[in-house]
Amino acid sequence: MIIQIFGTKKCKDTQKAIRFFKERKIASQIIDLTQKGLSKGEIHKVALAVGIENLINKESETFLNKGLKYASYDGEEILFKYPLIMVTPLVRCGNKATVGYAPEGWKSLLEQ
Repeated sequence: MIIQIFGTKKCKDTQKAIRFFKERKIASQIIDLTQKGLSKGEIHKVALAVGIENLINKESETFLNKGLKYASYDGEEILFKYPLIMVTPLVRCGNKATVGYAPEGWKSLLEQ
C-alpha cells in the first residue's frame, strides 16, 4: 500500500495529513504541488474517485487571478495546467482518494 499526499509545505491541512500517517508508522510519498503536479491520468483517476468539482479550490489565489471564476473550463485540464488550484491535501491510495482535511477518510484508506 502506497499512500501519496499531494499538497504544499505551507498548507496546514497537508501537514496534518503527513502527521496522521507518520504517527501510524505508515510510509507515505509527499508530493509538493509547487514542484510537481499530477499527470493527466492521475487527475482523471482521482476525479473519478472524488468528483472533479471537489478537487478545484474556487477560492484559491491562482483560480481567481487567472479569471477562472467567470470562465468556462475543463476541470481536468485546468488542474493539469495550474496544480495549485487543487484542494489540499489530496491523499491517494490506488484508485481511492480523499480531498481536504479528512481524518475519517484517511482511516478508511488504511482499512483497505
